[in-house]
Amino acid sequence: MISNRILFLGGLRNMFFLAVICSAGRVESAFAQAVEPELHGAGATFPAPLYQHWIKAYTAQYPDARISYAAVGSGEGIRGFLAEELDFAGSDAALSDEQMAEVSRGAILAPATAGIIVLAYHVKGLNGPLKLSRAVYTDIFAGKISRWNDARIQAINPGLKLPNENITIIARQDSSGTTFAFTSHLSAVSREWRDHGPGAGTMVGWPGVTMLARGNEGVASRIKVSEGSIGYLEYGFAKRLRLPLAWLENRAGRFVQPDEQSGMEMLSDSAQQMPENLRLMISDPDGENAYPILTLSWLLLYRHYPDPAKAAELRQFVSFGLTEGQRYSRELGYLPLPEAIVFRSLKALESIQ
Repeated sequence: MISNRILFLGGLRNMFFLAVICSAGRVESAFAQAVEPELHGAGATFPAPLYQHWIKAYTAQYPDARISYAAVGSGEGIRGFLAEELDFAGSDAALSDEQMAEVSRGAILAPATAGIIVLAYHVKGLNGPLKLSRAVYTDIFAGKISRWNDARIQAINPGLKLPNENITIIARQDSSGTTFAFTSHLSAVSREWRDHGPGAGTMVGWPGVTMLARGNEGVASRIKVSEGSIGYLEYGFAKRLRLPLAWLENRAGRFVQPDEQSGMEMLSDSAQQMPENLRLMISDPDGENAYPILTLSWLLLYRHYPDPAKAAELRQFVSFGLTEGQRYSRELGYLPLPEAIVFRSLKALESIQ
């Protein structure tokens, strides 16, 4: 944990500098107070509530700090980062090698948080939790299963009173890292989806009976008011609106309830597989009790900042989020990063200049 402010920043924040101007044999003194650099970030909606909480807690400790983060979606965040319109970006889809090569100032991927992606639904009259096998939820989102009382759904849920109603899919309208994580999972569990279906992407083609919404919050709100719907979104957003969540079949063949414990088991097991570039994809994890759909969320940072004060402030803020900021994860529906991942992210920050 970083307990002291960087000396350079402390000097800027707490001291005045003296300018001595000599003119016609007369010495004049001028004083001016240094101003903190502004940090502007934007991107993924998935981690936005956590990042906003970090900003609030950080600026409570350091009132002169000026930091903003706009939840505009991973796709827009990546675009703004590549165009060098931002100081940092958030994305649930890690930059590719090709994208990183486009950044003249150098790019750093720093895993910042993690969460599980759930399937929330709005089906009236159900007398218990809905369970969905891998093949069934893939075919629902492929449009091959279109009614709630379909025999394949009923076979998995023999005691459930499933209505004779159409299934309405709720999906993301914007370019989304949540969509990328979800469709990457579907591609991992279904060769049909990967080779002949929509495949993996931040935006994909969905079947006809699909309603589109912007951001995780938009998907959650649309499910809340749309009877017969099902959609994919980050756990914390579904939890805040108290949406019912499907139990999903994992790789071991078990139906797992989405919660923090099942997500943490999967994340801890996967942490040891972190590659050197920190681009860890967890598309279909092992583990008897592991929940099957999880994503990391990355901060996209530059290696070189023209303003040294901005680089120092950014290192300090991100370090705060990776250490003190992790304690806010559980209350907001995220998974705190294992120490092994935090260590790797902190090491990556050391290369920022």
